[in-house]
Amino acid sequence: MTGGNRGIGYAVCESLTREDFHVIAVVRDPTAPVPPRVERLRGDLSSRRTVAQLAEALAGTTIDVLIHNAGIWPTRLRRNEDGIEESFAVNHLAPFQLNLALEPRLRRVVQVSAGLYVKGDVDPGKTPWGKDFHRLRTYCHTKQANLLMVKEFAQRWQEVTIDAIHPGVIRTNLGDPGGALGLVLRALKKTWSPVAEAAPPIVDLATAEGTGRYFNVTAEEPLPENPELSSRLWEQARKLTGAD
Repeated sequence: MTGGNRGIGYAVCESLTREDFHVIAVVRDPTAPVPPRVERLRGDLSSRRTVAQLAEALAGTTIDVLIHNAGIWPTRLRRNEDGIEESFAVNHLAPFQLNLALEPRLRRVVQVSAGLYVKGDVDPGKTPWGKDFHRLRTYCHTKQANLLMVKEFAQRWQEVTIDAIHPGVIRTNLGDPGGALGLVLRALKKTWSPVAEAAPPIVDLATAEGTGRYFNVTAEEPLPENPELSSRLWEQARKLTGAD
């Protein structure tokens, strides 16, 4: 489980231990709190180099279920050491790179997504470098790109299954800009669902059978369809993550 030290990730890790999973939480900060009986593994998803280091750390592990949960929603443009806009790197390229690197050890992958992908309009010529950065829309672009890859993986993989899920509108700190706007957003979030409600549908999907599906909480919905864009994003991701 990436991002298992807070919010939705923490709740899912906690639930998985009750199902007798041996849970490894990938966390950037090795001192980050994780639920009891959850193992910590330091991992940084922010760049091609650090994701490769994480894959190497998992080289001897058979992974029954890999849950991609870590995600960021930046409120200003920042680029990583590769020159890539940080949310495109963490939300899109990191899961892609881990999937390819760990494929021989994987059995199942669950991608935690967001319903806001429908607001995305990813541009392979601009979005990876933040040339079209917007404090609201960029997050949506990365989630759209990520879901387009779910279908690609499902079609290409023979021995590994992959599904994606939007766990609902959940009260987390994601996208909190601070300041006056942050106060307004935190007030609004009080009406949203607590993180504990996100865990059951994700845990259920972790143990389900099937591939190439997208769930809005528990309701199956079609994955986004754009074969030309999907193909461009796939080849681009291979280049940007060093898979070529």
